[in-house]
Amino acid sequence: MPSRSSDARRRYVGWSGIAAAAAAVVVGCTSTPAPPPVAAGRSPLYSQLVQEVSGAGALTHAEALQQIGDRNGGNRATPGPGYDASVDYVAGVLRDAGFDVSTPSFVLRQRRGGETVVRNVIAQTRTGSAEHVIMAGAHLDSVPEGPGINDNASGVATLLEVATRMGSSPPIPNVVRFGFWGAEERNLNGSKAYVESLSDSRREAIGLYLNLDMVASPNAGYFVQGGADPPGSRSGPPGSATVGRVLVDELAANGIVADLVKFDGESDYAAFVDADIPSGGVLAGDANKKTPEQADRWGGRAGEVFDACYHSACDRIETLDRTALDKFSNAVAGTIARFAESAEVPAR
Repeated sequence: MPSRSSDARRRYVGWSGIAAAAAAVVVGCTSTPAPPPVAAGRSPLYSQLVQEVSGAGALTHAEALQQIGDRNGGNRATPGPGYDASVDYVAGVLRDAGFDVSTPSFVLRQRRGGETVVRNVIAQTRTGSAEHVIMAGAHLDSVPEGPGINDNASGVATLLEVATRMGSSPPIPNVVRFGFWGAEERNLNGSKAYVESLSDSRREAIGLYLNLDMVASPNAGYFVQGGADPPGSRSGPPGSATVGRVLVDELAANGIVADLVKFDGESDYAAFVDADIPSGGVLAGDANKKTPEQADRWGGRAGEVFDACYHSACDRIETLDRTALDKFSNAVAGTIARFAESAEVPAR
């Protein structure tokens, strides 16, 4: 995942009351002052999603993306036929499920000169207020060296599983919007182009953004971004602590004690953070090594990297940690349901 830096625009956008600090929350080795999280209600939608969403369901979509890579030179990189086929697959799944789907394009400069047009995929529910949007996204491309199944078919597949189980017209007050980004592996270009394309009013309507990037690493960890100490750009805009807290709570409901970590600017949340949109993220780890303490808590192999196939040809379906995929899928489903049904609205 490429690094980037930019000057953050300091404009508050968030859910009503979301920035009010409250009790200190301790997660792993990291603490953050956070407001009371959105209530863990047992509404019909929440109960349905946490019961039905599974890693096995997500795996079906990951397998389809693996097959696309295999048919297209072993990768799904932007630009290229494997990426284009991935866009068509994701858009098709969501259209078949009844979502309002578009594939907005952006211009990508080629490394050796010239330009090409690349598509993102945007899908949203047909219910809920368009002025009150929660958004979740994952990058759809791989590196040229491999099919990118953990990085990041796992995140894409999780969101497709949640979306298809939720349906396109759930009884919710807030629109749920999904974004699938091109050219993440090319300096986060797809998500950046999307955020920059929004008018002020459409940007202000997004109450929060939830990012999924590598959620089935073979030697999996359980990391949450949003609200890590100390406060500042690496902990996210005001309101990010609430997003992170709900993700932590939902992982805890699945028996996982997550580590709360800082934003590092290396995934698609960066454009949303720069736009002062409260943000959170989940990831299972990449080329860093698992500590003995983390191995004691989560299992796996201490002293080895979380994903030995990171950015390589062996990042295939066979290497995924299916337990991690299941835990993250369920936690993301619960988080999306809680925010989709929240009575609180983006601040004006």
